[in-house]
Formats: sequence, structure tokens, C-alpha cells
Amino acid sequence: MDAWIEELRNVDCSNIGRADPKLRALSARITVTLRRCFGEPSASFDEFRGASTLQASTYASDRGYYSQQAAHLISRSILLLEEAKRVLKEDLADLQHEPSSALPEVNKLEPKTLSRRVFVVHGHDEGARETVARFLMQLGFDPIILHEQANQGRTVMEKVEAHGNVDFAVVLLTPDDEGCAKGGTPEPRARQNVLLELGYFLGRLGRNKVCALKRGTVEIPSDFAGVVWESMNENGWKQALGRELEAAGHEINWNKVMRA
Repeated sequence: MDAWIEELRNVDCSNIGRADPKLRALSARITVTLRRCFGEPSASFDEFRGASTLQASTYASDRGYYSQQAAHLISRSILLLEEAKRVLKEDLADLQHEPSSALPEVNKLEPKTLSRRVFVVHGHDEGARETVARFLMQLGFDPIILHEQANQGRTVMEKVEAHGNVDFAVVLLTPDDEGCAKGGTPEPRARQNVLLELGYFLGRLGRNKVCALKRGTVEIPSDFAGVVWESMNENGWKQALGRELEAAGHEINWNKVMRA
């Protein structure tokens, strides 16, 4: 943790913008470190996970707003990491004083093996769906696409629940529908089922295990504003998805990512 504390102290906040890539990468590494030190779920992990929040999640037209918020959140992160380091040292000291008979029980604890199944939520854009599915398969993941699963007399939501036993979800926000407030101008929107399943997996897995990929011009729901999404209109979306998977605890072969 000393390395992350030192790196945070050296961050220049004077030119920080929204979704700064350096801070996003640092946030992901801090999350992985906390997960390895305290395990997830755990009370200690929940107590210190705020150390990975380094940027404001709301939109603002004033660039200085992001610099001020980043400075505040970085200071908060340093304090949390210092406290996490102290707690970890105390836990290790207590463990060393445990009777030797208790040590075998500690050694039996093994980290959870994450499933390689990734649920792919999609609308009508078959090209985006197939592109993401092929990329996941190249990385050794098993993409779960709902319409490819047998119905067995179940409703769509029952199928989602039946096949939703995954440790990560990718949600494709594509301009398949149009909508607006009453009297307004219709704007491109994602399918309603996509938004429903997005909310389902955010609640089931947590935001850190859901990656939203946006293709084209799509209206983002107000409740989702401020949550980071990646643009499929740019070439770097594969690397971005790989980073999100790695931050969620999955092993990633970066040679395959770069060749995909």
C-alpha cells in the first residue's frame, strides 16, 4: 500500500479532467490490492474500498471542478490507505500470536475461483454483440447470450436469473430505440430490456463487475449518469474491457488483448 500512497501524493491535480485514464488505472489497482489484503466480501474491504474512488462521478462543465474533487478524493484515499495499512499490520500481528493449532484452519482458506462466464446484455445490434462475444472467447471467457439459451417455458426475466450466475457482465448500449419526454424531440435510446438487465446486474454484481460499452449516439439514463462507460466508437475499447475484467479479479492475457 505504501506504493499507492506515494503515487497518490505525486498526482498533479491541476490538469485533471473527467474520466482521467491515469486515475482510473490507479483506482483499479487499489481495488485489487484491497481485495487481496482483506478479501471480498468482508467488513474491512467495505470499510476501505472508498480509497479507490479518485474522481467525481457527476458531470460538470467547469474543468476546475474535477481538479478540486480529485484533490479532495485523493487526500481521502491516502487517509483510508494509511488506516488500512495499520489495520492489516494489527491483523498480521494477532495472527502471529495465535496458537499453532489454529494455523492449519487459516491455511485451509483459499481465494474464490472466479467464473469465466460473462453475461452479455445486448439490444438489436448483432454486430456489436458478436464482436464482443468473439473478443471474450479469445481471452478464454464463456460469453452468455440470452437468446442462445433454451427457453424451457420461462419468461425472459426467469432466464436472466437462471443464467445470471456469473462474476462479470458486459452491457451494450446501442441506439436501437427512440424516445423522449412528452412533447420533446425523440433521441436514440437503448432497448428497454437492456436498461432493465443493466440495473439487474448492477444490483446483483456491483458496479465494479459490470462494464457498459456504448456504440453510436445513445441517450444515457439519468440514474446512470456519472457511471463510467466505454465507447465502442474508439479503438481502445478492448483494452478498456480487459482492464475492467482484470480489476474485477480475472486473469487476463494481455498478449491476446493486443492481438484481438
